[in-house]
Amino acid sequence: MANIVTLDSRQEAALQAVADKFVAVHKGNVMKALKEMIVLNGGLQDRLDTLTAPRPATR
Repeated sequence: MANIVTLDSRQEAALQAVADKFVAVHKGNVMKALKEMIVLNGGLQDRLDTLTAPRPATR
């Protein structure tokens, strides 16, 4: 998990706008928004792992 992403100012502004909207959905509660984001990312990671898991060879 050592992948570092560098954003330009346009990307940073777009990311900030999305983050602001996500926190607003949670009525300004940043901790609640963060917890939901962790749960959402965990679910997506599980799905990705399932799709990319090596499949047993069939004959």
